[in-house]
Amino acid sequence: MSKHVVITGGAGFIGSHVADALLTRGWRVSIIDNLSTGKRENVDPRAELHICDIRDHAAADLIGELRPDIIFHEAAQAEVRKSVTDPAEDADINLTGSVRLLQAASDAKVKRFVFASTGGAIYGEPVGGPQTEDHPCAPVSPYGCAKLAVEHYMHYFQHVRGLPCVALRYANVYGPRQDAHGEAGVVAIFAARMLAGEEVTINGSGEQTRDFVCVDDVVAANVAAAEGGFTGAYNVGTGIETSVNQLFREMERIIVSTPVRHAPAKEGEQMRSVLDGSRLRALAGLREPVLLRDGLEKTIAWFREQPR
Repeated sequence: MSKHVVITGGAGFIGSHVADALLTRGWRVSIIDNLSTGKRENVDPRAELHICDIRDHAAADLIGELRPDIIFHEAAQAEVRKSVTDPAEDADINLTGSVRLLQAASDAKVKRFVFASTGGAIYGEPVGGPQTEDHPCAPVSPYGCAKLAVEHYMHYFQHVRGLPCVALRYANVYGPRQDAHGEAGVVAIFAARMLAGEEVTINGSGEQTRDFVCVDDVVAANVAAAEGGFTGAYNVGTGIETSVNQLFREMERIIVSTPVRHAPAKEGEQMRSVLDGSRLRALAGLREPVLLRDGLEKTIAWFREQPR
């Protein structure tokens, strides 16, 4: 059955991929994006683009006018380091903006709210791994604090206001369309510099680990959250721990040998993060995650096609 969905941040990296998948299903897609980091060229012409900030009253009014079946909330201040530098700004966007959106969704009788949460930043340094959804939540960055707070608000809006909610706790997402010029997205940053023949900088020892999940798997999780009848919080990860040094070597294999230097570690950066995503895969019948090597091949091929 065709549905009408709103995707906040739908001109961005992950949101635009989700939009493409839903358009392929024949759904009506409306996008809310202030284009602060999103790009018009990421938006399929079949989607409706509304240029608006989720913190503005105009965004809530728009939800009331559109009255979509589902909201996918992808818009965010997505840089952990920026949240450390300016926690109040991060909270204004990621917490206050999200609560305004939840209120608007509840008022408009939206049938389902799917939230782009975060795994590693919510759990903090792991006491064991891979981290399941039952792992203690102990964020060590304002970014993680805000995302966890939104999940608590979602619990309220679901159990008191009747708004079904799903939180997808992403690992480190990578893939085509990722921004290579911000602090987020180490795969994109490395790819752009390596393809340009420039030196790569690794912060700290490079032995810090992450769970790199391909955007294709994130899209599949979002579609499952829209079409399934389940609610709650679920990890979206591979369960495979990869160090930044290992990632660099794998990308060197695909591209070319590249000079590298190490810089001081960044404040607020975790040493380890790896997510067990098997609960959602079993519940929704999702495939096994894309292998890192295969995902990197696809991502680097996309970056090769971009103008330098």
